[in-house]
Amino acid sequence: MPNRRIFLKGSLASILLAGLSKSVSALTPKMHTNLPMGAKAKLRFVIASDGHYGQPGTDYKKDHDNIVQWINEAHDINPLDFVIINGDLVHDRPELLPEVKANYFDRLKVPFYAIPGNHDHADTTIWKSVFGYEDNYSFEKNGIGFVLANTSDTKGAYLCPDKNFIKQELERFKNLKTVLVVLHIPPHSWVPESPFVDCPETISLLHSYSNVKAVFHGHDHSLDAVFYTNKLPHFFDAHFGGNWGTKYKGYRIVEVDETNKITTYQVNASKNPILNETTF
Repeated sequence: MPNRRIFLKGSLASILLAGLSKSVSALTPKMHTNLPMGAKAKLRFVIASDGHYGQPGTDYKKDHDNIVQWINEAHDINPLDFVIINGDLVHDRPELLPEVKANYFDRLKVPFYAIPGNHDHADTTIWKSVFGYEDNYSFEKNGIGFVLANTSDTKGAYLCPDKNFIKQELERFKNLKTVLVVLHIPPHSWVPESPFVDCPETISLLHSYSNVKAVFHGHDHSLDAVFYTNKLPHFFDAHFGGNWGTKYKGYRIVEVDETNKITTYQVNASKNPILNETTF
């Protein structure tokens, strides 16, 4: 999918990586906390995406054994509260959703939440029958609100999320200090020929709530950094399955401390290849 790899070509990637704040690392192999010395995590979770279970020509069962092992090991080192799987759990075969849930994600040592991607070909009925909640879902944990919204349908179309659902949930969480939004397909195209969808109403809505602190996306396996709409950061987490994208496979850690400061960093879980190696 060469049109997606445009994001990491040339100076654009350098600008994005150079623009990260001190509290946001583009990539790190560390499995322990990245919080400042003495700070305690009020909430710590993993967000991962794009496993593409069932994709022909890929070792998708090994990919899923790996992600479960990696996350469980990270939890053993420093406890996680939960995991979010941000779309494309399966590859164009929604009948495999019960299998990937039962054989892999149910083996995680912490609870997990999932939302559909365009390759899941799922609607509300399918999603609720497998996971017990709808494809548009929200929850609160330790005083932090989460809004997870579907950005596709049973045909795999790229869609804007349901603005009425997002508005309703953001209004419900308006008294919280921190709200995080999870959308598989981003609602904004940062560069030409992007595989995203322009949803100006969604962006405007997210910007209208000052307690919305970040948005998390999957979909583009080649992205593991951050883009912005105004001052609102949109984070990507590469992929842990599929046959294209970053050369490594991994996930993103998100930590919120007691002062509501958020720290997030990408984990090169596969440790292959070694990154930024220099010989001189």
